[in-house]
Amino acid sequence: MSITPVITIDGHSGSGKGTISARVAEHLGFRLLDSGALYRALGIAAYNLKIDLNESIQITELMKNIEIKFGANGPGTVLLNGEDITLMVRSELGGKMASKIGAIPEARKALFDMQLAFRDGPGLVADGRDMGTVIFPDALLKIFLTASVQERAERRYKQLIDKGIDAILPDLLRDLKERDKRDMERIVSPLKPAEEAVTIDSTDLSIQTVVDQVLSLFSTVIKKSLQR
Repeated sequence: MSITPVITIDGHSGSGKGTISARVAEHLGFRLLDSGALYRALGIAAYNLKIDLNESIQITELMKNIEIKFGANGPGTVLLNGEDITLMVRSELGGKMASKIGAIPEARKALFDMQLAFRDGPGLVADGRDMGTVIFPDALLKIFLTASVQERAERRYKQLIDKGIDAILPDLLRDLKERDKRDMERIVSPLKPAEEAVTIDSTDLSIQTVVDQVLSLFSTVIKKSLQR
């Protein structure tokens, strides 16, 4: 088992896990794995090439012929074969494609080793849906972040409006409910808390409050591990 400490933050779409993970990683000086962006980028690649998502062999071949890079054009940016696809990755289309890609066993297997490679010193904060249950089952701290679907839809609506992107709240609410259902009912790596995960409901909490809770939990875990 690697001695590199890992914090996993899994949770529903729109629960704030991306923002929380980035801030925790920055505070600790850890590397960051945005696993959702990997799935979104692969989904966008399949969409651009008009690949049928039911064709698992084509999806697997696609993985062998694409290069995905994070942060090359600045924090939060995503490059696909040298092209900046950040806006598409963060769009509703990106989210829908990621959820569909995540339901394909062959795609998840192809992305497995890529995600493991992010585990390097001094530590890693891994953000996703199966980070604590499948990818890093030996993580030092596992968080499951959630929030009411209404709150998550309103957050997404505000994000899009602030970016000048048209959005309809009822549509976002419906899409989130559909995505939750797909994520939780898929056969491979369904969305669920790891057995030892600490669940945090962020519905009525500020970003900083959640960040502080995660950092406090990590500090406690570190102290306990040093006492063993």
